[in-house]
Amino acid sequence: MIARLQALSAESRATFWRSLQTLNATRVVIALVLLVYLSFDNHGLRASGPYLYLQICLIYLGLAIAFALMAVYWQRRFLLQLLSQIACDLAVISLLYVAGGGLRSGLAILYLFPLAGSAILAPLLLSLFCASLVALFMLAESTWQVFMMEGEQPYLQAGLYGAAFFAAVFVVNRMAAKLIGQEELAIRRGVEITVQQAVNRLVMANVGDGILVIDAGGQVFAGNPAAQQMLGMIGPEMKFRLSAAAALAPLAQAYAEWRDDATRSTAYVTIKPYAEAALQDVTAAWSARRDLAAHLKVRFAAVNTEGLGTERSVIFLQDVTGIENQAQQLKLASMGRLTASIAHEVRNPLSAIGHATSLLGEDLDSTVHLRLLKIVGDNVARVNRMVEDILQLSRKVQPHSEPLALAVFLAELKAEFVETHGLPPDIIGTSAPPGTLVRFDALHLREVVLNLLNNAVRYASGGPESIRMDLLSDKARRMELHVQDDGPGISPEVRAHLFEPFYTTSSKGTGLGLYLARELCLNNEARLDYEYRFDIKDSPDGTPRSSGRFVITFAHPAQK
Repeated sequence: MIARLQALSAESRATFWRSLQTLNATRVVIALVLLVYLSFDNHGLRASGPYLYLQICLIYLGLAIAFALMAVYWQRRFLLQLLSQIACDLAVISLLYVAGGGLRSGLAILYLFPLAGSAILAPLLLSLFCASLVALFMLAESTWQVFMMEGEQPYLQAGLYGAAFFAAVFVVNRMAAKLIGQEELAIRRGVEITVQQAVNRLVMANVGDGILVIDAGGQVFAGNPAAQQMLGMIGPEMKFRLSAAAALAPLAQAYAEWRDDATRSTAYVTIKPYAEAALQDVTAAWSARRDLAAHLKVRFAAVNTEGLGTERSVIFLQDVTGIENQAQQLKLASMGRLTASIAHEVRNPLSAIGHATSLLGEDLDSTVHLRLLKIVGDNVARVNRMVEDILQLSRKVQPHSEPLALAVFLAELKAEFVETHGLPPDIIGTSAPPGTLVRFDALHLREVVLNLLNNAVRYASGGPESIRMDLLSDKARRMELHVQDDGPGISPEVRAHLFEPFYTTSSKGTGLGLYLARELCLNNEARLDYEYRFDIKDSPDGTPRSSGRFVITFAHPAQK
């Protein structure tokens, strides 16, 4: 029994001690009931020996109180305390049983109390031993009655009581053992669940990707520190609704689209928490950082809650800016080793090929030959342009930081671009507050915007204001230049590699234009990114139409 008790967990051992305390409290109640029974039994115990009965009951009450106090304040030697208490119960009940005249006193039922206690708290063998002692005592007392009273044979009743005690002890002991086993299993499972929860919290707290737990209505229930950083949150509170902040509208829209079409489990969104100072329906304890603009790759996954009456999903957030930069650095590391030899090993042969092509074109009149020469010339120009871009990457020209009047700059650039490409004068729409100044090198900004306009012309419809350049200011007083067209947006697959060097979807492109544009922005303490947006006014059915735009975020407004 001692080894069995020690093998149990601390919670199960505490349960044994609580059960023993309950047994002691029941013993005190039984002792008091026996004292009350003395005042009503005029023909039984009270008539045969009231003082003896009173003394036995008082002694039993005192022992019951002592046992109860011992089980509370001296929780040691469990088996010794239990056996001493059971022995005391059997002795007192046996004295009262004999004093009351045996079976006719009706006190035999009291034996169920100590026997049930031993069946619950003691091993089966010990419990059956106590039941056998009671059965033998009752049979012995019945035998004594046979000698004292002729003609009366109470063996049948004593045997029935003994059999009932054996059956009760066996059933109660097996049920108690099963309950103890179930409790021990539940405790082990609880420990395992607690450990798993601790591991989950540790993993969520240290994983690089952001994690949000959300329900079907967009209510966020939990998130890890990485998600807080990506979404620009300050403080430990992570319970809010996605639709409560305008800055999180792209994430809410992507989540709604995934719920409508589960195959769209991945999306790219740009989060600008500084555009919304605080959530609308939560306390001011949640506030957005004003220095963050994060481009995130989000992935949605549904939690299996079948049969639980609730629905949960998990949103995984990954800041792809660092991944993009890392990929670019890996490509540039290998490209840098080639830059030194490109001017001599590639540029000079290209010049020779181009010059020979020009001379050959003067002597040929065949249309087929001229077309072939044009193909050679176009590819020579393309390779030469790539060489120029690579050489420009290695120069890292320092920008001039004089304030630039952006409204005037955009107007002049628009006029030059329309005239150079022979476009309708109203194809490009602009809006810029007059007098707005930014710190950006004019030549660098011209190259960046021209690159974006060349891409826009390729996909725009060509109608009035199918290309727009809008200068806006957010709540953090940051100036943003939006360049967009009415063509289809860039797919998430292309967006993942959009600013990588040498990545292009055009057969005539070099894959360095957008990368150079972003590098020039970084050199001027600005940022170039591609953002998805959702327009309802341009949608015929009233549902948000997804498109995109290039956004140049300037470092800070320049002073006039």
